[in-house]
Amino acid sequence: MFLKAIEFSLHQDMDPLKFSDEIFQCVHFSKDQCLELFQYQSQAVPIYRSFIDALGIQPSKVRDMHQIPFLPIEFFKSRNVLSESSTPQLWFTSSGTSGSEVSRHGVSHPEMYTRSFRQAFQNALKPAKGTAILGLLPSYLEREGSSLVYMVDQLIRDSGEEDSGFFLHNQDELFQLLQQREHAQKPSILIGVTYALLDFAERFPTPLRHTTIMETGGMKGRRKELIREEVHGLLKEAFQVHQIASEYGMTELLSQAYALSDGLFTCPPWMKVLVRDSTDPLQVSPSGKGALNIIDLANISSCAFLATSDIGIVYPNGTFEVQGRLDHADIRGCNLLVA
Repeated sequence: MFLKAIEFSLHQDMDPLKFSDEIFQCVHFSKDQCLELFQYQSQAVPIYRSFIDALGIQPSKVRDMHQIPFLPIEFFKSRNVLSESSTPQLWFTSSGTSGSEVSRHGVSHPEMYTRSFRQAFQNALKPAKGTAILGLLPSYLEREGSSLVYMVDQLIRDSGEEDSGFFLHNQDELFQLLQQREHAQKPSILIGVTYALLDFAERFPTPLRHTTIMETGGMKGRRKELIREEVHGLLKEAFQVHQIASEYGMTELLSQAYALSDGLFTCPPWMKVLVRDSTDPLQVSPSGKGALNIIDLANISSCAFLATSDIGIVYPNGTFEVQGRLDHADIRGCNLLVA
C-alpha cells in the first residue's frame, strides 16, 4: 500500500470521489489511507508542499502518521488551501470580529461533505424516524457561508418532519413546538450555539424528556465565558435532563466529532485527533494532554492534516476532550456565528 502511495504522489492523480468511497466504508481509522493521502497532498497542495519544504521534511521518508507535518490552521486565513486540480463549488467561511481575517475553505465536492456529516450524525445520534431537527442557529439564507448551518439545513431537510426548522429569532414558537412534541412524546434534537441555548433555557425552563439537546460551542462576546461543565450544568437544570450532547467541528474540516455526554468526543472512522507539544509543534503523540492536531481524511482536496488552536486531552481509546484555546487564538467559528 505504501509503494502505491508513492506512485500516487508522483502522478498527482487521486480521484477524490473514489477515495471518499473507500474512507467512508471503513469501520476503523486506516493508517494506510492516511499515508496515501499525505503522499498525494504533499505534492498536490501548493501551500502544504511549501510548508513541508520549509520544514526540510522529505515526504518519501514519512512512514508513520505521527511523522506527518500538520499545517497550522491559520493558513486558511491567508492562503487558498487547495490542490492544484480542484475547483471549489462552494466556500465555507468562519465568523470573525470586525476587521479580523476569516478562514476560507474551498469545497470541490459538496456531496462528499454531505456524505461525511450525514454518516457521522447518523452514527452518533441514531435519530429515529419522526425525529425533528430544531436549530437555534441562523437560517442558511442568513449565514450561507457557515459549514455548521449548511449541515443543519440539510439535516432539517433529511428529517422529513414538518416541525423541523431554524428558530433563532422565534424562540416563543420553538417553546410552543417543544411543548407539543413533548406532550405527544415525539423525539426532537435541539441544536444550538451555546449562548442561544442558555438564553432559551433562561426564558423557557421546562422538562424535556423526549428531546436531545446539543450545543455546538460559542459564547465569547455575548455572555460571560463559562467552562463546559458550567454550561451543561445550567442546561441540565433548566431542562431537567441527565446529559447534554456536543458537536465539535470547524470551517477548515469536513468532518465532525460528537460527545453524547460529559464532553467526551468520539470521531467518525475517517477522522483522528492527536496531541502535539505546545512548545515543540513537531512532537506529536497518539494520546496525552496538549494542543490538538486533527486528521480529517474527508479533506481530500484541501489539507487533511491540521494543527488547531484548541487544547485538550486525547485518551488511549481515541476519544478526546476540549479544554480551551491557546492564548494567541482568535475567536473561532460558531463563537460569533450569530453576533
